[in-house]
Amino acid sequence: MKVLFVTSEAYPFAMSGGLADVSGALPKALKKRVVGCRVVMPLYDTVSDSLKDKMKFLFSYTVPVSWRRQYCGVFEAKFDGVTYYLLDNQYYFKRGSLYGHYDDAERFAFFSRAAIDLLKLIDFQPDVIHCNDWQSALVPVYMDLYYKPYDPFYSGIKTLLTIHNIQYQGIYSEDILEDVFGISRERMDIMGYEGCVNLLKAGIETADRISTVSPTYSREILTPDYAHGLDGILRAREYKLSGIVNGIDTEVYDPSTDSNIEKNYSVDSFDDKKINKLALQKEMGLPERAEVPVISMVTRLVSHKGLDIVKYAIEDVLQRDVQLVILGSGDFEYESFFRYLKGKYPEKVGLKIGFIPALARKIYAGSDIFLMPSLSEPCGLSQMIALRYGTVPITRETGGLKDTVIDSMNGKGNGFTFANYNGDDLRFTIHRSIDAYADKDGWKILAKRCMECDNSWAKSASDYIKLYKSMK
Repeated sequence: MKVLFVTSEAYPFAMSGGLADVSGALPKALKKRVVGCRVVMPLYDTVSDSLKDKMKFLFSYTVPVSWRRQYCGVFEAKFDGVTYYLLDNQYYFKRGSLYGHYDDAERFAFFSRAAIDLLKLIDFQPDVIHCNDWQSALVPVYMDLYYKPYDPFYSGIKTLLTIHNIQYQGIYSEDILEDVFGISRERMDIMGYEGCVNLLKAGIETADRISTVSPTYSREILTPDYAHGLDGILRAREYKLSGIVNGIDTEVYDPSTDSNIEKNYSVDSFDDKKINKLALQKEMGLPERAEVPVISMVTRLVSHKGLDIVKYAIEDVLQRDVQLVILGSGDFEYESFFRYLKGKYPEKVGLKIGFIPALARKIYAGSDIFLMPSLSEPCGLSQMIALRYGTVPITRETGGLKDTVIDSMNGKGNGFTFANYNGDDLRFTIHRSIDAYADKDGWKILAKRCMECDNSWAKSASDYIKLYKSMK
């Protein structure tokens, strides 16, 4: 089986969020399972020189963008055994950032056509083109309109569109439908939604199958509360919708080998986790006390991460003998609140504003409890990383959090969960975790159970292969 993975970002070349992690890890996991997976993405100017130096220029061609044709250079790179094709056009991709430009619609229309045309030029005929989010949602549209009906090379290729976050849909004025996308106004039945062009909606319409990044999220987006307006469209196409939870790279996130942490440890040497705790307390300016429970958050400081209910609950929690460590940046409201907490409770609160990857690893390794009470979370990676490091998560039962964290009340779970999005339920759940921490032997059993959870890409890749095969 052969798969072309079409993505707007991928680790280690260009990264802005979780899509890059998926695009770096899933193709590698597929390749290990004898799936011929190749990746195509834009060549941004932000790609490091060290990576560019290892690329090989193959050829160039021109790509139709409505009535004009644009240059596209093709560079090949090998990473972790996977072949990447990076598509070069400096007008579109020499911008200093990946997204947020006035002509993003045109940039990714170009990218989508370029990815399809590339296939014949490299003589690679995949069984499935796996597209991701609105930036490549035009691939199944163009395949249906301009390729499958007219060229036998493309007629048997299936398309899969994965929705990583339905909030971002690629919405534009219908005035640019013909001039930018090269699509007739007669096809507004596919392209249009609520008076605009909606690229994600168009991809949902035309893709052979749709997936999301967790089974629970695939059900949530059928409802108005989560679908950002597309629930009706998705309910009508529920027959082709499925959910596969993301994984994490267990070689990258491994406390037994992680060079960022103070002391490596494993399930068999779990007591060494305390050394990381003392090192974290020292780095964050907190009293070095091995016995105190350390609660942590590594997050963007924005409302949908649950920070409004954290604001409600956390001062009550800080009346107990606990410490709180926060790493993140975001909205001024939440940055100011955590600065206030740090000032009021200097012996209990450690704070770093920003995102420091090495410090994030130290927090995962050095804390006892990881707080992730999101309002919505399509999949989430932080809770899986926390589990890998034996840091017990507190999560709300939504999206991928519900699929990966099971409440330990019955003695079999791997964390502490709550269902209703309110501060009192969060406060009660945090207190419940602190009470559980007091039972040192029981807590060690729970933490080791967390470390033994299988959230690797191996399982996710197997589920994707089953999905690919079901499309043939």
